[in-house]
Amino acid sequence: MKRLLSIVVAVMAFFTSFNTQAEENKMTENKILVAYFSATGTTAGVAEKLASAIGADLFEIKPKQPYTEADLDWRNKQSRSSIEMDNPDARPEIATKVTDMNKYDIVFVGFPIWWYREPSIIDTFMESYDFAGKTVVPFATSGGSGMGKSGEIMQKLAPKAKVFAGKRFSSGVSSEELKSWADEWLK
Repeated sequence: MKRLLSIVVAVMAFFTSFNTQAEENKMTENKILVAYFSATGTTAGVAEKLASAIGADLFEIKPKQPYTEADLDWRNKQSRSSIEMDNPDARPEIATKVTDMNKYDIVFVGFPIWWYREPSIIDTFMESYDFAGKTVVPFATSGGSGMGKSGEIMQKLAPKAKVFAGKRFSSGVSSEELKSWADEWLK
């Protein structure tokens, strides 16, 4: 009887271990990219923590013409950022491209909130690639504004992707909190 019980326990342990390994393998099968635009460095810090926490590749969405401090003055209606955000068709050029977007299954897209949504350069990014069949998860940084309609706008720009609503984080977010949040899409 003891021998039978030992065999049953050993078989159960084997299958539990096998199932756990299968789940871990499934998580690592997805190729993940964290792409981000950061005007002042805040979003870059969060993106770097997220990529490190989930083992993702990291790509900075750099504008071909870098933003100056004057460009970012949201109080000036003639500043570059104000003009871009006032025009829904504005598409600032991006300096570099993701080498092989086809290899990614999940793309986290980070940005600062501008005028209660994603900056126009994110719209350029979303229209620059075929996101068909991919999971796109926005994340943002802001002193207080929420995501607004960023997820909805990004879904319209990549209609064959599954774009989620996303989440806003403060600059002090921990790697553990980011990993816990990202795990929802990595399972």
